[in-house]
Amino acid sequence: MLIPYDHLEADTLTRLIEDFVTRDGTDNGDETPLQTRVERVRHALGKKQAFIVFDPESQQCTLMLKHDIAPELFD
Repeated sequence: MLIPYDHLEADTLTRLIEDFVTRDGTDNGDETPLQTRVERVRHALGKKQAFIVFDPESQQCTLMLKHDIAPELFD
């Protein structure tokens, strides 16, 4: 299930993005400041290049690039 990013409260969205960009394996040695990484994700969400995906089974949200999402989720 896709969750529109603009339906989340600003603080909730920020915490979700921060959690995503600080997960193990996401920095790959990148020393870009946290705020810059958060803004990059916000930009990708705004441009519909990335989406928030909710998995009802695990009750977890994650951020995914559009090309990694099953096409049927966009129907």
